[in-house]
This record gives sequence, C-alpha cells and structure tokens, in this order.
Amino acid sequence: MNRVTYGMGVAGDPWILKTPPQTSEFEVWKDEAADPPALIVQVGKTRLSYQLRAIDDAHAMLKAHGDWMPLGNADEGKPTKEGTLEHWARNADNPVGGYYGLRKGYRGRFANYVAPVMEMLGLVELEHNARNNRVRGL
Repeated sequence: MNRVTYGMGVAGDPWILKTPPQTSEFEVWKDEAADPPALIVQVGKTRLSYQLRAIDDAHAMLKAHGDWMPLGNADEGKPTKEGTLEHWARNADNPVGGYYGLRKGYRGRFANYVAPVMEMLGLVELEHNARNNRVRGL
C-alpha cells in the first residue's frame, strides 16, 4: 500500500501519500465546502485540485471496467492514450463531460494523484512499479 501517513484528510491535517512509483510525496485533502467540492493536492509549491466526485466516479468506472487499466499520466495539454485512467478523467464521455481538474493549466496528472487516494481509501489496487503502472477497482 502507498500510504505514508494518515491525517484526517482535511486542510491542516492532510493525507500524506506517494505517487504510484513511490518517488514523490504529496499532501491531499478534501474541501467539501468548495463549489464544487474539491480534492486538493499540494506537491511542493504547486497546488492542483480535482472535483471530489472524481473518487466515486473513477471507482465506479474501474469496477465496471473489471480489469487492470493503465494510469497513463500526462500533464494538461499533452495527449493521453485511450484506455487509460488519465484519458477517462478528461474525456467528454465521462460523467462530468470533460476534465475533473478544476484549475486551468493544472488539470492533468489525475492518475498520478487521485489513484493513490483511491488506494488509501481501499477502493482500488494500484501497482507501484518504476513506470507503466496500472489500477483496478475493488
């Protein structure tokens, strides 16, 4: 499992996790008062945010998929490979009709940061190889 430390998952007491290859640590917390409710990711001085519903939506999609899915990490504006979690998280066919990311210019890297949160919550199994990691719903 990926977890480094458990916080309460709120501002001031975030979860501290590692990216799937276990190379970088980041903080993450829920901001349920935001509009829309958000999952906030702090990586050094960079802050990313995703719609909080992404956790449940991605879990449902992975359960329906029923098998391993490549993560396919990519920054916003870079192409994604079809059939990856990253592609799904910005595709017009997903439940929100596009990006789950909330901050323009920082809407990518969904698979890199949301998948470890889902693993910590017990919703997915996540690989931790140096590259080409996959995820599957539990």
